Amino acid sequence: MSFFGFGQTAEIDIVLNDWETRKKAEHKTEDGKKDKYFLFYDGETVSGKVNVTLKTPGKRLEHYGIKIEFVGQIDLYYDRGNHHEFVSLVKDLARPGELSQSQTFDFEFTHVEKPYESYTGQNVKLRYFLRATISRRLNDISKEMDIVVQTLCSYPELNSSIKMEVGIEDCLHIEFEYNKSKYHLRDVIVGKIYFLLVRIKIKHMEIDIIKRETTGTGPSVYHENDTIAKYEIMDGAPVKGESIPIRLFLAGYELTPTMRDINKKFSVRYYLNLVLIDEEERRYFKQQEITLWRKGDIVRRSMSQQASIAAQRFEGSNSETASAQAKEESN
Repeated sequence: MSFFGFGQTAEIDIVLNDWETRKKAEHKTEDGKKDKYFLFYDGETVSGKVNVTLKTPGKRLEHYGIKIEFVGQIDLYYDRGNHHEFVSLVKDLARPGELSQSQTFDFEFTHVEKPYESYTGQNVKLRYFLRATISRRLNDISKEMDIVVQTLCSYPELNSSIKMEVGIEDCLHIEFEYNKSKYHLRDVIVGKIYFLLVRIKIKHMEIDIIKRETTGTGPSVYHENDTIAKYEIMDGAPVKGESIPIRLFLAGYELTPTMRDINKKFSVRYYLNLVLIDEEERRYFKQQEITLWRKGDIVRRSMSQQASIAAQRFEGSNSETASAQAKEESN
């Protein structure tokens, strides 16, 4: 409804050029629900059209310019009034003037840097969105469109195994080993637990995956721990010398890559938490941080190309060495 002519006299719609073919990804919203959004990666171009439709044909729309922005933004829920922008790009679509009819404007943000992964947590949200705005004297007309960004990584060069011990003097001595310390989001955690000394009656043992979200700095630091998964290792008393294998599939859980000190605003870390419970309900813990990363087809292809190039170089260097040796022998 428009009072005294101050209501919105136009509608804005943002349409991506490749909306029919671009992949979508599920992403959690603030209320815990999941919606699908267009998926982008770092360095990809974002292009499309802004459609401005006049609600009353024939009636002119005066404006002070039309623009579109690409924004990367961090919102801390305890600091709702402030938006921390780490990407801010602007394209002017029209100079100040009048629109006498509905009009379409093209836009393109070329090879846009998107350094962080989209994230919605307990106390923080990292989002990317397009915002088209018609500037007016009294009330601007604007429309936002969220997208999802995922960060892809290559296989880590160093990925050592994890070995730890849990011990209570003269009562309990357990060693446990995981095959590596860095896992991609659809990986399998493989490990083994060795019972070297058992003099207390353990009735239950499990491994938990804990997500720890840290927001803020200095005195205003907030920690939120969320148990993502529980994996029962055994239900009953172990004996000395026994070993128990572990296979925990990550693909079935809602996990994100590890995020460390994102724009100096927040971190998301993951831990494997070994829990033992004895017959008197006493609980024993041992915690170890692991690193999670996202593996994608794009990275896999580039890695295979690098491997083939490396193999060709290796074969080339070998042939050069062989020919040099042959020359020396003939001389």
